Amino acid sequence: MSKKKISYNEAIKEIEEILARIENEELDVDELSGKVQRISYLIGICKEKLFNTEKEIENIISKIGE
Repeated sequence: MSKKKISYNEAIKEIEEILARIENEELDVDELSGKVQRISYLIGICKEKLFNTEKEIENIISKIGE
């Protein structure tokens, strides 16, 4: 199975959709664990993207100051 790169906005949207389903009690117990694992994975993607973006911005700013 190939892994498609997911954008930050796509990850956030999917997290919001899963959370809405949980809040509306649309998930049964069998699905809940898998969805919570998916949210954890998506949060990891978001954190990595934010960290990388922060580093890129810091590099750009440091070059401006040179």
